[in-house]
Amino acid sequence: MSSARLLAAILIAFAATPLAAAPTERADGTTTLPVPRFVSLKAGKAMLRSGPDDRRFPILWEYRRRGLPLEVLREYGIWRQVRDPEGTIGWMNKSLLTGIRTGVITDPGDATPRLLYTAPDMQARIAWRIEPGTVVTITLCEDIWCRVAVGGRSGFILRSHLWGTYPKEAITS
Repeated sequence: MSSARLLAAILIAFAATPLAAAPTERADGTTTLPVPRFVSLKAGKAMLRSGPDDRRFPILWEYRRRGLPLEVLREYGIWRQVRDPEGTIGWMNKSLLTGIRTGVITDPGDATPRLLYTAPDMQARIAWRIEPGTVVTITLCEDIWCRVAVGGRSGFILRSHLWGTYPKEAITS
């Protein structure tokens, strides 16, 4: 086979190979996204309900913290069963959520600030200290480190000091 024909055959085979399918929304409002997964609050005010309907199920909690990370546990139509950083579980309309990855700095037990480093190494220079409960944007997670940002500052933090990622999950933005 000539090199031109071989190249053409390779290109045709590559074109016919299905790529990873982009997440899609089904007619019933559920998605092909993985469950569980982390999302964050899109709205500055959001209601958590006891069930997946805004008429039949009472409000359990009202959130007023845009960017708060939540873990999606189940999907039911346009409703998502979510868990917040405190462990509270309820239902929220998907329109209140976004795929932007955020995290909450965890409390070491004595309310002391957590350390952020200039590089993913505990021997690196300390970039700054951050208070437990602070919501941060996650820009990168690899192995045991995540790069986070808030208020124009960024740094690396141990993944175990952050709620909003899974242990081996890779995050790139």
